Amino acid sequence: MKAGPAAKLDTTRRMLGAIFLFGSLGTSAELMLMGHTEGVWQNLPLILIAIGCGTLGLVARKGGMTQLRAFQLVLILFVVSGVAGVLLHYKGNAEFELELNPELSGVALFSESMKAATPALAPGTMILLGAL
Repeated sequence: MKAGPAAKLDTTRRMLGAIFLFGSLGTSAELMLMGHTEGVWQNLPLILIAIGCGTLGLVARKGGMTQLRAFQLVLILFVVSGVAGVLLHYKGNAEFELELNPELSGVALFSESMKAATPALAPGTMILLGAL
């Protein structure tokens, strides 16, 4: 049994893994319930979550450096996909708002696009999961 700082680090890693797993499963359930499954871009978060949970399982089972690096790479992809998702959601909202009101621009366009039907900041969840 580990003692001291090594035990604390092990406990922290297990807690972060549990938070990642819980957040990933909740996010994928929400995406599925919302029907966020049209095309490659909408399926990408679900695919990454599946890969992330799988690589987390490998880290938990084998715990080697290769498995850890693979998991870290997937977490970087989570962050990239979250940034891309925020941009895609915002772009879609802005296009819709401009169809409704072509006069919008600047801060007014930004404000209306952020409040539109597609939650522009929702993909930030992927960024948070990747940051774990």
